[in-house]
Amino acid sequence: MFRRWLIAVALAVVAGWLPAVPAQAGPQPGAWTWPVVGPVTDAFDPPDSPYGSGHRGIDIATPLGTPAVAPAPGTVKFAGSVGGRLFVTLDHGGGYESTFSWVSAMLVRKGDAVFEGAPVARTGEGHPGSVAPHLHFGVKLNGAYVDPLSVLAPPSVVDLIHLAPLVPPPAA
Repeated sequence: MFRRWLIAVALAVVAGWLPAVPAQAGPQPGAWTWPVVGPVTDAFDPPDSPYGSGHRGIDIATPLGTPAVAPAPGTVKFAGSVGGRLFVTLDHGGGYESTFSWVSAMLVRKGDAVFEGAPVARTGEGHPGSVAPHLHFGVKLNGAYVDPLSVLAPPSVVDLIHLAPLVPPPAA
């Protein structure tokens, strides 16, 4: 019985009577939400080899403890400690993963489903020995690190530039 139903559905899809279920394509490049607001203080520098030196993400300056959010819907692939430091990795489908490194607190657990904008961690001090706190944010496509700026939406200057008021505050 089930087999007949399955064949009937397959024929209906082929004939165009039913739409095919699209494969999960992952997020659209250039449309991801920024995980935190702040200036990029260290750019992506791809390594020459999988084990070579480089900077496999971007550093975004932000105050210590700032909530870092999921840039796109996904599932928590890893949330834990590596070498005494906390890391979170999200699987977004279509071969895309995002990484949050050197965070001060994890707000999710492995297997959790997250929506775009959901808090997943609190930012830490950043790279060991760094001068200013920041989020190290990385993106992988099919296991290889890519420049996160290629998938993040263009940054908004509204959040970065604060203008002085046109009218002085009233005198006390």
